[in-house]
Amino acid sequence: MAHEGNEGTLKITRKISIETIGDAETSYLRLKSVAENQISKGMPTSKEIKILNGVQRMYELLQQDPFYGENAQKHLIPEYYKDRYDIRNVRIADLPLFWRMVYTIAGNEAEIRIFVLDIFSHDDYNKRFGFKKR
Repeated sequence: MAHEGNEGTLKITRKISIETIGDAETSYLRLKSVAENQISKGMPTSKEIKILNGVQRMYELLQQDPFYGENAQKHLIPEYYKDRYDIRNVRIADLPLFWRMVYTIAGNEAEIRIFVLDIFSHDDYNKRFGFKKR
């Protein structure tokens, strides 16, 4: 990584790739299918379309800054992710309509790899992370 200019902005010089896997892939494909169906029926502003557009914008943001989302505290990372993906870092990004995207970052000197693990509603996010409603 290198700094660019005097503004203090961070410029990532490594290749960045994003892969949607597991539950996130299932959610993404479902959102995409529903959104395409709704668009074909002349419904350009449904909940699913807004969320799908938000996911696509998030992918663009992550291409520019892989560390965009909030870093989850280690003790809050669900065992589900640790067991299923053998990971120890998780980031969380907000999507439209209180949905969340959960992802992890891996890499080496040549490449940064982002793995999107979950795309889900706030209620499902709370359940996965063990948060209670207030």
